[in-house]
Amino acid sequence: MEQDILHKKNKPAFESIIPSFGHSYTYNMYNETMGNKNNGWHYHPEIELVYINGGSGKRQIGSHISYFRDGDLILIGSNLPHCGFTDKATGNTAETVIQMKPDFLGNDFFHIPEMANIQKLLKMCKSGIAFSGKTKRKVGEKMEVMEYQTDFQQLLSILNILNELSLSKEYHVLNAEGFSLQTEIKDNDRINIVFNHVKLNFKEDISLDTIADMVSMTVPSFCRYFKKITNKTFVQFVNEYRLVHASKLLAEQTMNITEVCYECGFNNFSHFNKSFKAFTGQNPSEYRNQLKTVLQ
Repeated sequence: MEQDILHKKNKPAFESIIPSFGHSYTYNMYNETMGNKNNGWHYHPEIELVYINGGSGKRQIGSHISYFRDGDLILIGSNLPHCGFTDKATGNTAETVIQMKPDFLGNDFFHIPEMANIQKLLKMCKSGIAFSGKTKRKVGEKMEVMEYQTDFQQLLSILNILNELSLSKEYHVLNAEGFSLQTEIKDNDRINIVFNHVKLNFKEDISLDTIADMVSMTVPSFCRYFKKITNKTFVQFVNEYRLVHASKLLAEQTMNITEVCYECGFNNFSHFNKSFKAFTGQNPSEYRNQLKTVLQ
């Protein structure tokens, strides 16, 4: 019974987004004094564009886990589960969020010839997209300026921003290998039990027996199921979660690399070093030294 209650608590929340009267989209800007409190694991039918002005932190979108530095610009597709990106420790100046249903301008608007590039973008964002470089800075500025625009100007800005994103080459598809939760509801519930358990317990040993039992499956069935849904093995997913946490600690904390290794759930320093280099292209000390150079 206690485990059932825990599972219910850890399911992603369905976020009901209701635009204010007279709007077909929502626009919210959060600052240091009024932060975005929706940090839990959640999903919604609306496409979401998020700009984080400065700061650094972890992001989980679908089965993708990574660490962002110097802000972020992310486009998240309809019903793609994700966690909140900012909190008091993120250190960002502001967070701007635009949310809109795929048909917020009518069923056929994005199917006209002039919208072809934007239509491709909206299909691609079903896997989540992170933008970088000049695109992140320019689009981020445009999103923040929207706070002072009229309703009609905001609508034109959204179209302009979507067009700019559709033409940009400065992007990375976050779940490029085919993550999908567009399956039966029971699969959605199962995978989210797994994701939340990893989120809460990645520093500890997580056995396949334990996690398979949590979703009422045999170990072989669970392994096939998890690989089919996420295109990753469960062990790979857990290790990626640990390595992203290591990236965060190396960037933000003064603890030595051995301490980082064990704080992230690795119990073998040599394995940690090899895994970190395979994941980031650098060993932990090189990664930390590069950060120091950038900051200086």
